[in-house]
Amino acid sequence: MGWASTRGRAGEALAIAYLELAGYRVTGRNLRLGGVEVDALVSDGPAQVVVEVKVRSRADYGGAAGAIDHVKRARLVRAARALLQEGARCVRIDVIAVDLSPDGATVRHYRSAVTE
Repeated sequence: MGWASTRGRAGEALAIAYLELAGYRVTGRNLRLGGVEVDALVSDGPAQVVVEVKVRSRADYGGAAGAIDHVKRARLVRAARALLQEGARCVRIDVIAVDLSPDGATVRHYRSAVTE
């Protein structure tokens, strides 16, 4: 396993731990919804939340949060629509940005980060 893959898995684990500590219930990890792989699916009260985790070690080009381009946004919306078609009443898309630096990691949670 390469450095980027190891870093990505560690970032996802950190994001999941953050969500659990914040009171979210993790219902799935690395699953496919509507033909789209999503990093996590969590429950936040009545809402089903599609979670995209981005990990970056460089802050240029917008850091981790800036790594969600229009193609990724469209895929996340497709995944959310699939949940709605399966009967979910309330769905949102959150992004967890993990920015790495020599001093450690910064985790930022962007609720409803992607909308139609």
